[in-house]
Amino acid sequence: MTKVNVGIVAALGGLVLALGAAPLAVAKDGDKLVRGTCSGPSTSKLKLSNEDGRVEVEFEVDQNRNGVRWDVAIFRNGKRIAKLAKVTRPPSGSFEARTVAANSAGTDAFRARATRASGEVCTARASF
Repeated sequence: MTKVNVGIVAALGGLVLALGAAPLAVAKDGDKLVRGTCSGPSTSKLKLSNEDGRVEVEFEVDQNRNGVRWDVAIFRNGKRIAKLAKVTRPPSGSFEARTVAANSAGTDAFRARATRASGEVCTARASF
């Protein structure tokens, strides 16, 4: 019986650690989180959230390969608000591009696009 209890405790401890290591783009109440699309094997997501009356924009691309450069552009209502160069990093081979935008009256449409030298493109769109 002691061996079973040790196994249960170890399993629960692993679950607690896994839950504590949340991914970069975790949506809280009021946030908007959408999956993007990629023309290759990578994945992307876009998270929009309120930050002191402005809109925090987080665009994440996961490629599962470290050291790959991506060129990123983030747009609000069709106008580019950020242009960044990002490199995928360990441990997951991903990057996060972040910017904070003005929150104008009404709904704002955000779009993010990342391109790498191989020609792969990832995009995501959401309104806030």
